[in-house]
Parts: sequence; C-alpha cells; structure tokens
Amino acid sequence: MPDVWVAIALFVAGLASGFVDSIAGGGGLISVPALMLAGLGPKAAIATNKLQAVFGSSMATYQYYRHDHLDPRPAIPGIVITFFAAAAGTLTVRAIPSDILGKIIPIAMGAILVYTIFSPRLGHTSRKPILGRYGFYAIFGGLIGFYDGFFGPGTGSFWTVAYMVFLGYDMPRATGHTKLMNFTSNVAALLFFLPSGLIHYSLGLCMAGGQILGARMGARMASRRGTKFIRPIFLIVVAIATARLVWKYYNGS
Repeated sequence: MPDVWVAIALFVAGLASGFVDSIAGGGGLISVPALMLAGLGPKAAIATNKLQAVFGSSMATYQYYRHDHLDPRPAIPGIVITFFAAAAGTLTVRAIPSDILGKIIPIAMGAILVYTIFSPRLGHTSRKPILGRYGFYAIFGGLIGFYDGFFGPGTGSFWTVAYMVFLGYDMPRATGHTKLMNFTSNVAALLFFLPSGLIHYSLGLCMAGGQILGARMGARMASRRGTKFIRPIFLIVVAIATARLVWKYYNGS
C-alpha cells in the first residue's frame, strides 16, 4: 500500500485529471506525471494510468448519457472498431519510432487549436453531417483508436473536433461521444496491459477514486453549461498539450 500522503496526493491528482478530462480531454497531462512522481517508470505510469482512466471515462460517459448528450446505439460500430484498433495499437511492434509521432502530433494539435479559434461558431449548434456514421467510424475509429493504443496524447481533442466537423455535433454532444470512445480505447489498452505486470493497482486505485469524483463533477458542469463552458477549457487544454509536446520533442532537437 502507498504511504498515506502519496495516496492523498494521487487522489487529488485523479480528481483534477478526471475533472479536466471529462470536459476537454487531456487528463493524462496531470495523471501520468503524478504517477511518475509517485515513483513509477514511464511504461508503468502509462499502464497504471489506463487503469485509473477507465474509472474516470466510464463516469464521464454515464453523466453525459444522463444529460442526453450521448446516444450509444448509433455509436456501436465506432465502439467495435475503436476497441480493436486500440488493441492493435497497444500490441503493435513500434515500427514507427515514438519520436517521429511526437514531432508530428503537436503540428496536428496546433492545427486543431488554430481551426477552433478561427471557427467561433464550431460546436455551438448541430449542423448537417458531411460523412455517414459508418464511414465516419471506419475512418476515425480505426485511426484514432489505433493512435490511442499506440501513442495517445491528444486523443480526446481529435475525437471532439472530428465529431463536430464531420458529424456536425454540437460541442456537448461531441464531448459526450468522445468520452464513450475514450472509455472504449482505455478498456482495450488496459486488457492488453494486464498480463504485462506493469500495472500498480494500489496507486491506480487511489487515483481512480479521485477520477470518479472529478469526472462526475466535470461532466455534470459541462452538460449543464454547454459550449460556452466547454470551449475555453478545450482551447486551454489543447494549447497546453501542444506546448508540452513541442517542448518534449523539439527542445534541443
């Protein structure tokens, strides 16, 4: 069992991570460093993070469902494709070095940031979709699901913008469906991390308690307050995630 102060710190970090992640994604920016500060190596921190993230994403998904921002039935093809794509990403021998992805992803996230800033009405109201849902899930369930199992940073941002742009969802509905897909890929990754021995259950469960509370609070606030509440937090999280990845993969390169 972890020291009581470590347990408290992880609970608080989980609460903050769950709150932010349920609104705009990016909770891993808080949870993974917190697990590493608790003494875990990078691989163990990522594996343990999947354990606690399952609790937070399940709570956020449930809250968005309760507030009518999520209908799981049309998303079933996406759930299936995302699950297997994330599993494939988790199992894939890393033919592409992570440093290469690390240099590509902040460019893509920066493009999302600029596009969202200069599209002030994006996500305020529902629009006509420009892709059918089967085509949408075949493309984005495969790509984003695989990416989440393979690398991960920015997954929620990619899903949210994809839902708004290609299926025409408003931001609360896009965020609710994003949480469902995040939950799916978290479960897939966790199942394939279980035999690895990398998961530290006591640390992960300490953080999971905070995740559940934070996700419940964040999802309820986002559901009630809508796009005007979600949008600025989304932009801040994407900006921080982009800056962090740029610093990590371009600083001194």
